[in-house]
Amino acid sequence: MGRPPLELGTYGTIRFYTTDTGYRACTKARGYDGRTRAVERRGKTKAAAERALKAALRDRAGDQAHGEITAGSPVATLAEAWYAALADLSPVTLQAYRDRLDRQILPRLGQLRIRELSVGTLDRHLRGIADTHGVATARMCRSVLSGMCTLAARHDALAQNPVRALGPVTGRAKTAPRALTVPQLRQLRAALSYDGKAIARDLPDLVAFLMATGLRIGEACGLPWNAVDLQAGTVEVRAAAVRVRGQGLVVKATKTDAGTRTLVLPRWCVTMLRARATGLNPDAGHGHHPVFPAPRGGWRDPSNTQADLRDAFTAAGFDWVTSHVFRKTVATLMDQAGLSSRAAADQLGHANTSMTTDVYFGRKVVTTGAAGVLEALDT
Repeated sequence: MGRPPLELGTYGTIRFYTTDTGYRACTKARGYDGRTRAVERRGKTKAAAERALKAALRDRAGDQAHGEITAGSPVATLAEAWYAALADLSPVTLQAYRDRLDRQILPRLGQLRIRELSVGTLDRHLRGIADTHGVATARMCRSVLSGMCTLAARHDALAQNPVRALGPVTGRAKTAPRALTVPQLRQLRAALSYDGKAIARDLPDLVAFLMATGLRIGEACGLPWNAVDLQAGTVEVRAAAVRVRGQGLVVKATKTDAGTRTLVLPRWCVTMLRARATGLNPDAGHGHHPVFPAPRGGWRDPSNTQADLRDAFTAAGFDWVTSHVFRKTVATLMDQAGLSSRAAADQLGHANTSMTTDVYFGRKVVTTGAAGVLEALDT
């Protein structure tokens, strides 16, 4: 019975021979194509010859790995291959990943070889990002690096994903989500109704709509009239306005089932929308027009709108409020009313209730209900 073949990517016993200038280290290595070949390297000492041979075997194993991505490929090549394979992501997410690659990952790691992506190297890099750019940016960079290393492992360019061995990217302790109370909502609406600049920018109705629905700012800016049913008192969320680099402002269809949803509107919001719709004729093509157009017409840019809202909220004495606070407010009010986290997740367009409860529910309420339950302990 013959000797069993070497495993793919491995080599046999290293043998040494003296030469006129030192030593020659030799072995047989089996590549990923199944063929076994003789490999040798030379050195002035036996140890030097062995080191040179092992380095050559390492490089050879990486270079013969499956596909164009090998252990010897630059990290920049891996990054582009990973990014090109992304699909079914929103333009905003794609742009965020592109920015993390171009601004934080490739400038420091792009010229490394894939085999050099060790746990220590990645840990130092992410800690540097956290110190310089913040924990949130470091966490997104970690997600990008994890995706890249998973792709490298699938191509046998890495034995495993080293990102999984990293500790968590930590920062300051999380604070409870801050939401507006009902009196504060009324106060803010009243303040905006007397703000001439906010009125000129058509912000009072937009803010009222965000309060009534908890929509993302891009979803509200990308809402056409044909998505509003004033008779039924509902709105269909199916797209969002986003600015895409190289394309400008576009209205993109919602990618996920959770994001596509139909919401019932409060009666006061229906009244407000009916007043806005006065004079519009859907049959004349107005159905495709934005419900909340830009001051000069056309679709609103969410980024520009955020800046306008920031000015208006600061003038009203609510400088801590952003458009996202209304989403947290809607979720918190639903929670306080006893509605389920699943209902709140459906309202906000979340696929998982954990996102809703962890990030959007305002916590640290005084009356938790525990006192009533624990009255049973009274003897």
